[in-house]
Amino acid sequence: MRPPGFWFTPPDAPGLRARLLAPLGWLQARRMAHRMARPGGWRAPLPVICVGTLDAVGSDTTSTVQTLALHLQARGRRPTILMPGQRGPVAVDPQHHTAEDVGDAALLTAAFAPTWAARHRAAGARAIVRAAEGSPQGTDCILMADGVQDPYIVKDLTLIVADAVTGFGNGRSLPAGPLYEPVGTALARADLLVSIGPPAAQKAFDRAWRHVIDIPKIRARMEALQTGMDWRGARVLAFAGIAHPQMFFGILRGLGTDLVRAEALEEHQPLTVALMTRLDREAKLLGAQLVTTEKDAVRLPPAFRRNVLTLPVRLQLEDPAPLDAALDRVGL
Repeated sequence: MRPPGFWFTPPDAPGLRARLLAPLGWLQARRMAHRMARPGGWRAPLPVICVGTLDAVGSDTTSTVQTLALHLQARGRRPTILMPGQRGPVAVDPQHHTAEDVGDAALLTAAFAPTWAARHRAAGARAIVRAAEGSPQGTDCILMADGVQDPYIVKDLTLIVADAVTGFGNGRSLPAGPLYEPVGTALARADLLVSIGPPAAQKAFDRAWRHVIDIPKIRARMEALQTGMDWRGARVLAFAGIAHPQMFFGILRGLGTDLVRAEALEEHQPLTVALMTRLDREAKLLGAQLVTTEKDAVRLPPAFRRNVLTLPVRLQLEDPAPLDAALDRVGL
């Protein structure tokens, strides 16, 4: 489901629908506060780092997890990644698992560090700890995607990821806005805020939300991974089923492509044979090359994989010093 437009009106001018739904948003915030006040979360014997978002729209937590895994490894650490799954816990094996088995994001992160997928995060973390026992080269920290609103596992470090373009929407809780809980309430439990977007969006984000941000903040941007391919002048039809597809399309334009059409899909939308047949035919009629994201590429039907190019992108932190300081505090 595409998020409704009124979720992204200015916080000081939320519009009629947001105002009418405000009582339901208040109830959602109350329910979340009650949920997070629940005692008894499990504390793992390893540090747990949580990377998540505050809203139902989502931000690029997968890319943030990938970057953080590399950063931890550069510091001599051995993280294991815990991703959301439909079942499990299961150790992800890219050679045997598919996106239907463990999720597209888990397949991607498995290329960066050992990855588990689990429906219940605490159960997944316990499975990681058991697997690491007795292994001298085993895990020394758990890097968990999502779970900011999960009270069943204790986090030693929490990073909130936000899209600088959309910010926190109109600042209201579901269904009046996109948030699971009020911004200030969530940030009070967090250690770092990572905002992703171009410079102009970063400035607008700071102006709109600096009054509630009282934790260290890192600016970040998505950049194409240099693979040696020259994209300048390439005539492409791009499609993306990620949280913010326009970010991906903007990267393609920045590379100098002739983007003849951009198809924004629902996040994690199944790439059915019917959909891919339509896109493939349209690309041929336009004389264009099909291009997609890494996350979408792992969901492609086998018959179409050779017809679609993948543009890998990576998250770049402008200044990792606040992250290093936070990792130092938890002994990583």
